[in-house]
Amino acid sequence: MKLVIISNRVPSPNADDQAGGLTVALRDALSESGGVWFGWNGEAEEQRGTTPDMVRRDNIEFATLPLSKQDLDGYYRGYANMVLWPLFHERLNIVEYREAFRASYASVNEYFAEGVTPLLDPDDLIWVQDYHLIPLGAELRKRGVSGSVGFFLHTPLPPYDVFRVLPNYTELLESFLAYDVVGMQTTIDVRHFADNMRHGLGANVDESTGTVELNGRRVRFGAFPIGIDVDKTAEIAHANRDTAEGRRLVEVHAGRKLVIGADRLDYTKGLVKRLEAFDRFLGAHEDEMANEMIYVQIAAPSRESVERYRAITRQLEAAAGRINGRKNRIGWTPLRLINRSIPRDALLGYFSLADVGLVTPLRDGMNLVAKEFLAAQTAEDPGVLVLSKLAGAADELSDAAVMVNPYDAEGVGEGLYRALTMPMEERRRLWEVGMDRLRRNTARIWRDRFLDALVEEDGKSARPEHPRPRARSRVLGRRGGSRSSSTTSAA
Repeated sequence: MKLVIISNRVPSPNADDQAGGLTVALRDALSESGGVWFGWNGEAEEQRGTTPDMVRRDNIEFATLPLSKQDLDGYYRGYANMVLWPLFHERLNIVEYREAFRASYASVNEYFAEGVTPLLDPDDLIWVQDYHLIPLGAELRKRGVSGSVGFFLHTPLPPYDVFRVLPNYTELLESFLAYDVVGMQTTIDVRHFADNMRHGLGANVDESTGTVELNGRRVRFGAFPIGIDVDKTAEIAHANRDTAEGRRLVEVHAGRKLVIGADRLDYTKGLVKRLEAFDRFLGAHEDEMANEMIYVQIAAPSRESVERYRAITRQLEAAAGRINGRKNRIGWTPLRLINRSIPRDALLGYFSLADVGLVTPLRDGMNLVAKEFLAAQTAEDPGVLVLSKLAGAADELSDAAVMVNPYDAEGVGEGLYRALTMPMEERRRLWEVGMDRLRRNTARIWRDRFLDALVEEDGKSARPEHPRPRARSRVLGRRGGSRSSSTTSAA
């Protein structure tokens, strides 16, 4: 038995320093148990590949296929990023559905199923990741895969009245029936899933047991909020405080309080509204805060070939120029906008030096930056997290952060002011609550909870509190901690 993770994108085996939060969480989930990570290699070629390229690093086998240039346009840029991504984040005004996109999406899921099936053994646990690959479970079933197949959605799931805007919504909902377990980030997503299956397909849904039944198929569903490796994150952050990068950051803020934001450049992150909120903050508190703080916003480039994303860059640069043009004083520029990616190790070092982490997405499945910021802090002098109520992380961290509505610019500004002026005792209390939540739900526990449910649904016994014999523990490992009180599991 082995664990097989299938995701749209598989990172380079040697890309640790550039990995984002989700990639790190998946790598952590797989590294202890070992197994196969299958998906796209990030390359666009004239034609598809015939067999996966295989690279082994430690106990993970990376198996990858290229996409054709047509796949990249139709499946990835088209259906995944111009249809499902805005739809799932409830941005209906920018959904651009085309039948050619849907056909390409279906075709790539068939292509992935053809590529991964020869790598599978009958008793493997197969874990499909995210909105790019919703139909993959059904394609695997068509090819005779009868073992345990689970699916996890990292984005939010919209309510039925939003989901049904999709012309092929019933087809997509039916795809979920091929899985044994469907996992989502939050209890809100779980409610939406139940409503979609009930109203969209007429399925028999029992929310008390987390089950859906239709046409002889029974699927379990629940919330499994993704976590991070808390200790490793803290170790990396603290090791990168006193580096050349860390020292440069210290020089930049020169004893002032440091506010930091770090986001992929995407309209869901609310960066334009965040700068508007910062402008409101300065308007209300400039006399007190002038030369006392500096805000560094990192906006890592994303989907640069898409005009909408290039437009966000232009809007951010214009907003930053206006703020600094009106508010800067000799020796003090309140805002630094960095439009490039920062290596993860250096970024965690930045977090550990910051007094405030500003995480205000308009909508987010989870947002691991919020969790990484807390883990990077020191117990003696912790920074304060300012967190959007519309991030999935708010389910776990609402009493460990200053909570704000990202659509309320003045409210975000006042939240920032509260964080900057918060007494040490309250800062430590919030941080301790946050760290307790993070430790109750690490990346390892997230993996174990989901795989517990997947094994149980396959008719096998649940993992006990002690290690299994080695053949079993290779996949499932050992339970790493207690359940979070905020978690509703399908198990």
